[in-house]
Amino acid sequence: MNDLDIPILRKSYDLYKEFYNLRLTIPKQDRYVLWQKCENTLITVLEGILLASQQSKIEKLPTLERTSVKLNFLKLCVRLLKDVKAINSKTYIAIEAELDEIGKMLGGWIKSTKER
Repeated sequence: MNDLDIPILRKSYDLYKEFYNLRLTIPKQDRYVLWQKCENTLITVLEGILLASQQSKIEKLPTLERTSVKLNFLKLCVRLLKDVKAINSKTYIAIEAELDEIGKMLGGWIKSTKER
């Protein structure tokens, strides 16, 4: 099985590709601190999802919960990018929609892991 067959990993991977393409549109003053923090956090979320997909049930839940916290932090940072006008509202809405969908998938995974 290919790792990208996991829907939440595919979604996160695709979001990172979009993020990557936006890099040069970010003002230089924001690119190396706030944008970089967002990008690094998104990579951490990707890493957490991949790690959880390969862990035993006992190890999986703490990893998913840590990844969920990172995802919430990423949402906060993206909102901050919009508020300091490093990204426009249209871009923010598109990224936020993707983050919300990933959050729902992650929440469902956490819930199903707790129920087992």
